[in-house]
Amino acid sequence: MRFVGIHEARTTLSKLIEAIELGKENEIVIARNGRPAAKLVAIPKLATNRRLGVAKGRLEVPDDIDDDNDQIADLFSGGPIRECTSGHPHCPAGDC
Repeated sequence: MRFVGIHEARTTLSKLIEAIELGKENEIVIARNGRPAAKLVAIPKLATNRRLGVAKGRLEVPDDIDDDNDQIADLFSGGPIRECTSGHPHCPAGDC
């Protein structure tokens, strides 16, 4: 752990950040009047290796997933709410 004063931190901030990013320092404590006031540490790297299709074969998409697209589009544009006529299992007595 490295200690630096506020004046040094102001004048060498770019170099201090670079030392943290490159792993040369794990943390740098910035002191005011000889007392610790702040700590400069690296932010953990986020996983950026997300792959398209990573859940392929794990999810089941129902065949009728697109059946209500027109009604949903109408609702977004302020259209009326229509009753369900397709007999979805979640609709009691065929009504939404």
